[in-house]
Amino acid sequence: MSLFYARQLLAGVFAAAALATVFGATAAKRDAGDFGPPQGAPIHAVLTSPPNVPPPTNRTKPAKVIVNLEVVEKSMPISEGVSYTFWTFGGSVPGSFIRVRQGDTVEFHLKNHPGSKMPHNIDLHGVTGPGGGAASSFTAPGHESQFTFKALNEGIYVYHCATAPVGMHVANGMYGLILVEPPEGLPKVDHEYYVMQGDFYTTGKYREKGAQPFDMEKAIDEKPTYVLFNGAEGALTGDRAITAKVGETVRLFVGNGGPNLVSSFHVIGAIFDEVRYEGGTNVQRNVQTTLIPAGGAAIVKFKAKVPGSYVLVDHSIFRAFNKGALAIMKVDGVEDKTIYSGKELDSVYLGDRSAGNLNAVATATAAAASGTLTLDHQVKAGQALFAGTCSVCHQANGAGLAGVFPPLAKSDFLAADPKRGIGVVLNGLSGKLTVNSSEYNSVMPPMNQLNDDEVANILTYVINSWANPGGRIFTEEVRKARAEKVGGASTRDH
Repeated sequence: MSLFYARQLLAGVFAAAALATVFGATAAKRDAGDFGPPQGAPIHAVLTSPPNVPPPTNRTKPAKVIVNLEVVEKSMPISEGVSYTFWTFGGSVPGSFIRVRQGDTVEFHLKNHPGSKMPHNIDLHGVTGPGGGAASSFTAPGHESQFTFKALNEGIYVYHCATAPVGMHVANGMYGLILVEPPEGLPKVDHEYYVMQGDFYTTGKYREKGAQPFDMEKAIDEKPTYVLFNGAEGALTGDRAITAKVGETVRLFVGNGGPNLVSSFHVIGAIFDEVRYEGGTNVQRNVQTTLIPAGGAAIVKFKAKVPGSYVLVDHSIFRAFNKGALAIMKVDGVEDKTIYSGKELDSVYLGDRSAGNLNAVATATAAAASGTLTLDHQVKAGQALFAGTCSVCHQANGAGLAGVFPPLAKSDFLAADPKRGIGVVLNGLSGKLTVNSSEYNSVMPPMNQLNDDEVANILTYVINSWANPGGRIFTEEVRKARAEKVGGASTRDH
């Protein structure tokens, strides 16, 4: 090696060492995070329910921040016509979003509502101290606990209950996020939203109606009935979808309460410009899908560039379309054909839990519960469900696809026995089939994600549409066929 290159190499090494010293010192100073005692009058933290996020702290100095959070055990819908007794921080799942600044001194008050049946506590992953606060916050029903901590490290952190059995408390919805802003705050964006995934374990099957208790065996076996964003199927769809406009920047604080599953978080049709993965300070750019561990979080940021409906999913994809891990972000604005020229096909992705016409399903559910269910109720509910479940293959007009999917319109197959559709939907159908003098040879899988009410309503809609013979399919008939495993599997019996 020449003397010139040796000198260049040494200069580079010394320069790198100097930069490492400077940046290392800056990082160490920030990581230490103790910016002295609180200044000014105490501040009461603004807490928000999902998907809302409190405003930025907009402070340049550390403060004493008082957080008042109440544990409430309450029954809420987990899916349409399905209720579950959630244990909550602040009355919502996930719990209230907490926002403080690095260097703040946080005085935390945990209250357990007198109506609670269980003691609870809180473990905040942003706390440096035994149990993240759990050791100091064990609170019996009707009592209040208090402890104080210094927010030493910036980042987005999960909090959850850590009272035994810990898994059961978390599985019942006891988790949320706390953001510790860096001293200079986060860069300004147009929208901030709070989205948190969780897996839930009920004794009944997916979408089985009524009040569903927690199933400990399913939880231990890590076989969730539901995987959800913000505690309920459809919590962020239809009128509750999050929104933005073309040209606006969106920041999502995304957590994963678990208790068991890792999330593969993805927004269909968007690329994350930045991801602060694992809730830390490192940034990854141009990310398609980011992993969020149970008990972890991330901050994703992107600009809305094309109008339409964007679907948030756990890309372990059966969780999205068969367990409920699906949310919608609606973007309004002018199209840019240079970026995207195709037409929007919401029905392919959104499923039967996304649109305003879900109201018809809710109406039918309520009518069935009160014993006033009519043919019109069933047809309207079935139409809404058909749009998200069946129309992709059989088409919105029931015409099917030539040679592949048989028509449901003017179907001589259905006319011969309208109730035979029950077995087909429940158990699937494969092999050659002749409908309206044309032969079809394809596979229809069992629609196991549909409950008995939904099967009855969809089939009632079908046999009363497109010049079919009419009539009604009742939930009791579907329930009996399911128990007896009537029909399906092969066309040999048809």
